[in-house]
Amino acid sequence: MELQTDIHIEAAKIQNEIKDFLGLKSSELIFDYSMLDGKTKLDLITINPRHNQSFLFKSILGFDKTDALNKMLDYVRVHKEKEGSYTIQWTTRGMNELQTSYFRAKNIYDALDKLYYGRDMNNITVFSVVLNPIA
Repeated sequence: MELQTDIHIEAAKIQNEIKDFLGLKSSELIFDYSMLDGKTKLDLITINPRHNQSFLFKSILGFDKTDALNKMLDYVRVHKEKEGSYTIQWTTRGMNELQTSYFRAKNIYDALDKLYYGRDMNNITVFSVVLNPIA
């Protein structure tokens, strides 16, 4: 009798590969799963330890948790470099200093969506969004 692969162990293995590829600590990455139209949606969220803010890294749909994770792993390995690099300078109400954050995104709207993810847009002031030159 063949032993079935434990999906939780498989998921943890892929999550670790993603974390290692991005060079982040476990405390700087959140894998947030939800259902959308019968599919598994994975929101990969990064936490910047410098200003203790979280940002959307990428959202991906899959048939199940493992499929979504494998698609995310493919994204971080291959497709991430095909997107533009943006620098956004911003602040939130009550924060006295300007913050600088960096995003990979398809376009300026995608970059701003990643900044605003899970936040009240009325509490954030964006001072600049710059598409970084290609090195």
